Amino acid sequence: MASQTKTLIRELVTSYPHIFDGLNSLVDVGGGTGTAVKIITEAFPRLRCTVFDLPHVVAKDLKGDTFDAVGGDMFEMIPPADAIFLKNVLHDWGDEDCIRILKRCKEAVESSKNGRKVIVVDIIVDSENHDPKALETSLFSDVLMMCLFGAKERYMKEWHNIILGAGYSHYNIYPAPLGVNSIIELFP
Repeated sequence: MASQTKTLIRELVTSYPHIFDGLNSLVDVGGGTGTAVKIITEAFPRLRCTVFDLPHVVAKDLKGDTFDAVGGDMFEMIPPADAIFLKNVLHDWGDEDCIRILKRCKEAVESSKNGRKVIVVDIIVDSENHDPKALETSLFSDVLMMCLFGAKERYMKEWHNIILGAGYSHYNIYPAPLGVNSIIELFP
């Protein structure tokens, strides 16, 4: 995951820098080893980032000069920030759990005085784009998610239902610069 994250996040900050405009703080939910926030803070040094993951994950001496690490449970509480970042987290969960997670994210950005958005990087299965390799990869990942976690990759209509079900007013979708992931900006 860290290897794929390096390539994807480098392309994200290069191709879509406007996503980070005006943000002062960002929490990477499920941020693991901090790979994403290291790249984000390298591109946007003014942005204060926090890696938020399970306590045993961040207890492994996860420290950085440009980011903090906080242990916790995303189903209980997410630290407040201008933006919450979730990369390949939601496809690990069923629809009801995704709605619960996105509601926690919404609470976190709304409780920040400059709260603005939630940034999701995940697969959107697109059977209409006429790219057979992208569809094949998405469907393979879908089977993998079902077998490993009882979860799934989602079509656009499924994402739409989850986003609105979590109480967001609107969202933007950008194709990921690499691979089958997309970037979804959610606004409270």
